[in-house]
Amino acid sequence: QVQLAESGGGSVQPGGSLRLSCAASGSIVSINFMGWYRQAPGKQRELVARISSISTNYADSVKGRFTIARDYAKNTVTLQMNSLKPEDTAVYYCNADLRSSWLRPRSDYWGQGTQVTVSS
Repeated sequence: QVQLAESGGGSVQPGGSLRLSCAASGSIVSINFMGWYRQAPGKQRELVARISSISTNYADSVKGRFTIARDYAKNTVTLQMNSLKPEDTAVYYCNADLRSSWLRPRSDYWGQGTQVTVSS
């Protein structure tokens, strides 16, 4: 079994900062991308940022404000969120594109989600 454990999140005023962390554990052979998605009420889940050993991607709406980082030895990923805006309010989900067995192809795993609320 694979688990993604998230921490961080909470409530902050506009312009503030938050940091999200996620640790993958369990039966893991290899991880390609790790990253964060978010889903606001009434909207579809969208990519925020993701990182692999050869590339890093950000949503246009967070470029210059959010920074993703990964510890490959510990299978962790963090998202530093600065200059937060009300439109960043959403449930944030950790995602890992990984292989849990040499007998199986890679697949997506998800954390339980953590709420981020930006409001004055």
